[in-house]
Amino acid sequence: MAVKELYIGFKGKNNTSAMLVSALSGQPFLLTNSFAGLKRDIDELPADYDAVYLFGVDKNLTDSFRIEKCAEKESARLSTTLDLEAITKRLSDAGISSTISKTPTHYLCNEAYWYLLEKYQGRAVLIHIPTIKNFSRISGGLL
Repeated sequence: MAVKELYIGFKGKNNTSAMLVSALSGQPFLLTNSFAGLKRDIDELPADYDAVYLFGVDKNLTDSFRIEKCAEKESARLSTTLDLEAITKRLSDAGISSTISKTPTHYLCNEAYWYLLEKYQGRAVLIHIPTIKNFSRISGGLL
């Protein structure tokens, strides 16, 4: 049986995550760029996905992706149950270097990740990617 995967980015004409998710096979889903909006968007998603990949943009990344192990909200942490080493290998096989971070971010991406981890019982992961300018340098023009 095939694994049912969902790829999520954030809305925005020049948002790298929106461009990447739209370029991937499958149905892309884009979150509203507000705390209330993204919660509403996530609540409307079907609950039957086996793995959810959320892409967020970090302007400080230049030549790699950063895979987030956990999200934090009100001093509580939720962690992914997905195999981060396997994701790192898949990225490496595609020519993209990545690191795994155990330190949660503290803005919109973290909020979305928290709600996804909660909804999908850990079967989600947040992957931070560079801005379009920096992404183009490492992706060989994928976007």
